[in-house]
Amino acid sequence: MSLPPNAPSKSSLTASPVVELRQYTLKPGRRDTLIDIFDGHLIDGQEAAGMTIIGQFRDLDRPDMFVWLRGFDGMEARKNALTAFYEGPVWAAWRDAANATMISSDDVLLLKPAWPGAGFQLTGSQRTAVPASERSGDNRLSDSVVIKIHHLRPGAEADFASRFETDAIATVAEFGARPLAAFVTEHAENSFPRLPVRSGENVFISVTAFDSADAHARHEAALASSPEWQALEREAQSCLARSTKTLRLSATSQSLLGR
Repeated sequence: MSLPPNAPSKSSLTASPVVELRQYTLKPGRRDTLIDIFDGHLIDGQEAAGMTIIGQFRDLDRPDMFVWLRGFDGMEARKNALTAFYEGPVWAAWRDAANATMISSDDVLLLKPAWPGAGFQLTGSQRTAVPASERSGDNRLSDSVVIKIHHLRPGAEADFASRFETDAIATVAEFGARPLAAFVTEHAENSFPRLPVRSGENVFISVTAFDSADAHARHEAALASSPEWQALEREAQSCLARSTKTLRLSATSQSLLGR
């Protein structure tokens, strides 16, 4: 992959200590319009303001959902970066067009790495230069990225994260997954209340990559038939407050993650 002209290098980019997982419900048929606006105009402005646009995705199971991740150097840095961007010229120029595609943009989880080193490692990641005419619906170079949102009982984060780090990662990797990152809820007060986040959440989130959606399906079937994995799932049940949500995603052409 190669960077487009004047794009900032990501050669030394590592994990962000604060990450947002954002899920947008869009008007029917408007997802590719938003992706063209986002990939073509909104990434550079956000990163110039001090944030990292980690990945943006089409949801494979929900055709009107746009899912993306962005990172910050901390909660105060988040406040400063969001203030700079949303009060700046790039958002002023494109907000009406972007907002016109959306029904809701308030499904946001505020996260932090589940343990030291559990965040995204993006060293060497670069955005490929893809002509605008080829961006919409371009999944040819994309891995399948899977995000699992585990809703936990209060106080269960440390136990669940420890079990995942010591036992689950090795097992999912053995069956063909590429673990990318793991997060828990960041419980600090929202430092930019103009953009709401889901309050009262207590989640553990895993992010994995596969060569394709079919590879992910084979992986899930292998786990389901594994006595070792079934034992791990039984042990984890005591930590869960409700069923786990799975997001099956395909990266856009300008996503750092999943290309």
